[in-house]
Amino acid sequence: MTNSPLTPGITAGRLPEESYAAQFSDLHPVLDDHEALVAADRCYFCHDAPCMTACPTSIDVPLFIRQIMTGTPEAAAKTIFDQNILGGMCARVCPTETLCEEVCVREIAEGKPVEIGRLQRYATDALMAKGVHPYTRAEATGKTVAVVGAGPAGLAAAHRLAMKGHDVVIFDARPKSGGLNEYGIASYKAPEGYAQKEVDWLMQIGGITVETGKKLGDGLTLEGLKADYDAVFLAIGLAGVNALRAEGEETDGVLDAVEFISELRQAEDLSKLPVGRNVVVIGGGMTAVDAAVQAKLLGAQNVSMVYRRGRASMSASEYEQELAASKGVQIFYNAAPVAVYGEGAVEEVEFEYTSEEGGSLKGTGETFRLPADQLFKAIGQTLDGAPEGIEITGGKIAVDAVGRTSIAGVWAGGDCASGGEDLTVTAVSEGRDAAEDIHAKLMEG
Repeated sequence: MTNSPLTPGITAGRLPEESYAAQFSDLHPVLDDHEALVAADRCYFCHDAPCMTACPTSIDVPLFIRQIMTGTPEAAAKTIFDQNILGGMCARVCPTETLCEEVCVREIAEGKPVEIGRLQRYATDALMAKGVHPYTRAEATGKTVAVVGAGPAGLAAAHRLAMKGHDVVIFDARPKSGGLNEYGIASYKAPEGYAQKEVDWLMQIGGITVETGKKLGDGLTLEGLKADYDAVFLAIGLAGVNALRAEGEETDGVLDAVEFISELRQAEDLSKLPVGRNVVVIGGGMTAVDAAVQAKLLGAQNVSMVYRRGRASMSASEYEQELAASKGVQIFYNAAPVAVYGEGAVEEVEFEYTSEEGGSLKGTGETFRLPADQLFKAIGQTLDGAPEGIEITGGKIAVDAVGRTSIAGVWAGGDCASGGEDLTVTAVSEGRDAAEDIHAKLMEG
């Protein structure tokens, strides 16, 4: 091995080649049958089920856990998939610690919730391993729907519409379906090509065609889709990247964290993926954690996350923050980037300490610098490529409770639409609900 974590600059092969598989192995291995029964036995099957209320897709958690206890995990999976067709991925990537598990009665009483996420994975994996699809299409309606975007919202909408008997065509700019599930989350959360396996399984419903390499504004127009299809669902995500607003931002080595994650997810040989010796990630969300942790797993010697506000304000959950720390990532709170320095490429980043007064953020005047070969921006994404004439609110496509936009016959959901949090499970919920409304509209008269 010629390189190591101590090798200066940005380089590949910092670790022994055989160690990469272990570094990026499954973060939470699936429960075995006995472990699942023990975990399920802790559920109180609450009649008011706060866990179900906390789930954006309203999965009947007590029911599916009871089905696991009775030895029928496939039935449990069907209960999950009825509400969330991407329940397998959500079991892996959902911040359950701030959703269903946070409100679990066991968590409140004992500080240890029922492991709902791991039980959900146990059930969904059991059914998908059978190689069968639990849903069949209704009689063909003769109606066609265009879905723009093959991420969680688009896939959920397409599946529900296909199940209702409509013919669906999904258009996506990237070579593969899956959206952020395929390109934007840490590889250790969904290893072994799980995102594509889930897409393939979902497509078994039939009636869905996918056309890749196509996006709005590049050979695809909303006017054309409206003319060719009975309805349109926009699930285009957020392709733009927020500016750092720091001097020297254009310096080489300043990169988008999502692009870094995407490159890592698509890499066939992680030992050939270059990473800096000193890596700095700016941001406080799950993307920042994913980028920081994976940089460390690739062999970076020093990895720092820097967030402009305090720990309690971070959108990354406490669990995610602790995961980063456990992997050796140093987290700096209350610090905002001021300038990027380097001759030709980034060498240092200067930050100013911040304080919050009355909800507003102010600089204290005190600064510090961190060495950096690579600087990743994980400070949020912006809407890019929205069709002209559609109403935008708060930087996203304006929609009502069921996803209708300001243009008749056009719905939207997922990260590109106004409304809920930018989570996989929320996107699935919005895609599903929009599909139900599209179906009702198409079947009128």
